[in-house]
Amino acid sequence: MHKKSNLPAKVCLVCQRPFTWRKKWQQCWDEVKYCSERCRRSRQHVDSSRKKVG
Repeated sequence: MHKKSNLPAKVCLVCQRPFTWRKKWQQCWDEVKYCSERCRRSRQHVDSSRKKVG
C-alpha cells in the first residue's frame, strides 16, 4: 500500500501553489518548476511582468 502523504512537494513558480510528485515526473523531478502545462505556458507573461517592475 502506498501513502500519498509521503510524496515530495514543490511550489509552482507561476501560481505559487504547492504541488506533489507525479509518476510521469520521476525521471526529471529536479527540473520540474511548474504545476501544470497552463502555468508552464504562462511563465513568459509572469517573467516579462517581473522584468518591467525591476
